[in-house]
This record gives sequence, structure tokens and C-alpha cells, in this order.
Amino acid sequence: MGRAGLAAVLLLLLRLLPLLAEGKRAAKPRCPAWCTCTRDNALCENARTIPRSVPPGVISLSFVRCGFTGIPEGSFSLTPSLQLLLFTSNSFDVISDDAFMGLPHLEYLFIENNNIKSISKHTFRGLKSLIHLSLAYNNLQTLPKDIFKGLDSLTNVDLRGNAFHCDCRLKWLVEWLGHTNATVEEIYCEGPAEYKKRKISSLSGKDFDCIITEFAWSQALPYQSLAVDTFSYLDDEYVVVAQPFTGKCIFLEWDHVEMTFRNYDNITGTSTVVCKPIVIETQLYVIVAQLFGGSHIYKRDSFANKFIKIQDIEILKIRKPNDIETFRIENDWYFVVADSSKAGFTTVYKWNGNGFYSHQSLHAWHRDTDVEYLEIPRMPHRARTPHLILSSSSQRPVMYQWNKGIQLFANQTDIPNTEDVYAVKHFTVRGDVYICLTRFIGDSKVMKWAGSAFLDVQRMPSRGAMVFQPLQVENYQYAILGSDYSFTQVYNWDSEKAKFVKFQELNVQAPRSFTRVTIDKRHFLFASSFKGTTQIYKHVIVDLSA
Repeated sequence: MGRAGLAAVLLLLLRLLPLLAEGKRAAKPRCPAWCTCTRDNALCENARTIPRSVPPGVISLSFVRCGFTGIPEGSFSLTPSLQLLLFTSNSFDVISDDAFMGLPHLEYLFIENNNIKSISKHTFRGLKSLIHLSLAYNNLQTLPKDIFKGLDSLTNVDLRGNAFHCDCRLKWLVEWLGHTNATVEEIYCEGPAEYKKRKISSLSGKDFDCIITEFAWSQALPYQSLAVDTFSYLDDEYVVVAQPFTGKCIFLEWDHVEMTFRNYDNITGTSTVVCKPIVIETQLYVIVAQLFGGSHIYKRDSFANKFIKIQDIEILKIRKPNDIETFRIENDWYFVVADSSKAGFTTVYKWNGNGFYSHQSLHAWHRDTDVEYLEIPRMPHRARTPHLILSSSSQRPVMYQWNKGIQLFANQTDIPNTEDVYAVKHFTVRGDVYICLTRFIGDSKVMKWAGSAFLDVQRMPSRGAMVFQPLQVENYQYAILGSDYSFTQVYNWDSEKAKFVKFQELNVQAPRSFTRVTIDKRHFLFASSFKGTTQIYKHVIVDLSA
């Protein structure tokens, strides 16, 4: 390029420079419509939308009586210099997550006299420089946990004028008020009724009962069953299910990968009603009670990895077994079989080192349907004495007390006013002994040991009931009443009332037993069914304040 050409280019650039400068000035944001701007402040009234940008010198932005319905995510990402934001007397009711993202210098945020009913815990995410936050005079009833998380510079919070409902969702705020260093204006509860007009700062976390539990359905086993038992063997947990129609004892183990119960082994018999495991030292035995073909005792052969029959139970005494209990008194192992035939004997068997032998026949002809082993204090603060309670279709439940001198159970007394009791199961609360009595006709009962007799505590309607099973899961005491004619009722123990209260309904067809199984710190409820599939529920604990 010659000198003449270069001179022409330079002349053109000199002419364009003013135009380029003017274009650059034109690109600077102007004061938005509906807003009034000064050098460092912008006031927007009756605005229909939130402006994307404001003049570069503005550090304070206010919205008054505006018509937009919400604050979307990243609404102020193009105005990073803002130090103060104010929203007052507007009609919006939604603030999106990360609505104020991109404001690293924001120190004051006022959201007052608007129509906000709820707010997300991520609304104020990223506001690390915020020192003053006001949500005063909105329609907030609660605040999400962790809404102030990450606001490390926060020194003042104003939450006045909201209708806070002081329930479990607000428990975290009560606890936060107790340890925060920020100054918080006094706020009050509008509900529930017992806390109305009470200062929230006067509450404590102990005022909220936020832990609830439930039995949530987990798995179904594709067969009917009469009884379920659980046992520990070789450092693992197992479940055994008695199947009356196939005549099997089905053993289950926990699949730690699939997180379900799977088949482990089985014992095949005829009309099996009870499969009762008992582990003596390190040897597993299983007492298999059958309606036909006699009852037998098996042991687990660890070398052959199978169950081997080692003993028959006397068929002349045990004709129609209905229930089995295993127990240990001092260093001796026993089991007792409740016989429900007209000519059978409910009999106690004792382990002699090689097998079980008949130790004591309790009584004949009474058609016993259930036997329960329990230990009862004869006097307050005295040692507990072993007892058996036999339930029968022909008489009231009978109590037998262990006589240490002769090593036998002696007939003590019956339980008065308890006719037509199918089964008795016991539980303890704070050292007190209670029993649940199952009645097919009439009301089932809860009774308490009063030092010399059991006294009535509570009655539950129970037409068609075949099982009223108390069971404890961690610190929760339940009683489950199963009926052939209605839903299964789960009751939870109310320690203040010292009674059971209705808790949950389960749909189990013709239930016959309820058994707690604990594996890997998980608690399950096995519900056997005489007419349907065996159901497994998981015990779930939910923190409503989380």
C-alpha cells in the first residue's frame, strides 16, 4: 500500500472514531421503563417485569407495587454490583431457586408486604455477603430447613408479621433461634391452638414430637403360613415359616445384595403347624409339629449341610399340636407343646445333652390352643419367677408357676373373667408385665400384673380374631390384632395414657401370627396368612422435622 492509500485509511478511521464512541455509549444500560434512577439508586413502581439490567452505577434497586408474579432464577445476574434490593407491597407469590444468584456484593435484602406463602431453601443460595434479611409481613406459615445455610455474614433477620404454624416443619427454626448469633426480631405462633400467640423463641425442640413410624409393605412370599419364627445361627439371622398345606418348614436368609429374603433350605413333612428353632450352644435344632404323621425334632448337620431327623415326639401325648414355646431356666433348656386334641397332653420336654425327653405333662383333656412362657415378679422389686399360661377352648387361661425345689411347674390359678380365650401373649413396659388375650368372640383384652393377679387395662373389639400379638421394635411397643373378618389393627403404646392407641391398618388375609425380624439393623414384620400370601412389612421411622 502506498503513502496515498495509507493516508486514506487513517482519514477514514479518524472519521469513524466518534461514531464508535457514540455506539459504545449507546450500549450502556439505560434506566428501565417504570423506574426512576439516580446515580446509585433505582426505584421501580408498577413494573410488569423485572428489568434485566440497570445503569452501571446503581447499587440500590427497589420494587414497589409491581405486577410481576414471581422472581425467576438468575433475575439479577446482569447487575452484580447491587448491594441493596427491596421488594415491598408487590403481588408476587413465587420466588424461584437461585433467584438472587450472581449478587456477590448484596448486603441488604428486604422482601416485605408481599404475597409469599412459601419459599424454597435454595432461594438465597450464593448470598455470602448478605448481612440483613427481611421477610416481614408476608403470608408465610413455615420456612424450610437450611434456608439460611451459607449466609455466613448474616447479622439481622426480620420475620415479623407472618402466620407461622409452629409444628414439626418449624422445629429447626426454634433450634436455630437458640444458637444463632444474628439479631432476630420477636416472632409469634399463629397455630396450632396450644401455641397461638406464643413467642417462638420461648419454645424448645422438646416441645415437638416429630418422630413417627409405620409398617411399610416390603415383600410377599407366595404361600400361606401359620407361624413364623426367627433365630440366630453361626453369626447370621434366619427366618423359618410353617406352611400347613405343603407341610414344609421353609427357611429364609437375607440377601445382602438384593436386599430381600430368599430361600435357604426346607424340611418336608405333613400338615406342619409349627417349626420352632432352638440353638443350644452352637447346634441348631428344629421342633416340627404336625397334625398328621407325628411330630419330630431335626438338627442341622453342618458337614452334610442339611437337616437330619434325630427324634420323634411321643404320639400318644402330642396328638394335635397347636403351639410350641422354647425357654431356658437357669442352665437347662426346655420346650412345651400345647396339644388341642381331646385326648392329648400339653407336655414340657427337657434337653438332656443328647435329646429332649418328656419332663412333665401339665394336664389332659383341656384342648389347649396356646402356651406362653413368661417371668413374673411375685413381689415388687423381687426376682422374677418362670410361669406358663395355657389357653384352652374348654376353660379360662391357667397359670403355672415354676417350683425350683422340685424342678416342675405347679398349677397356681386361672385368670378370672376371661372365657373363650384363644391365646395369651405377654410384653413388658418399664418393668411392668402385661398380657394380650385373643378372643374370637367378644373383646380381646390387655391386662396388667398387679402383684397377685392380672387386672383389666383395656378392651379391643375383635370379632373373628385369631391373633393379638404384642411386639417391640427398638423403643416402640406395638400390639397387632388380626381378624378373619376385617383389616388388621396395629396399636401403639401411649406411655402417658398407659394404653394402646390405634396406629395403622394392614391388609392381611386371615392372619395367624405376627413376628418381628431384625437383620442388618433393619426391622421387619412377618405376617402369616392362612388363606393368602405371607406378607413382609418394613418398620420405617420418619422424622417430620427433617
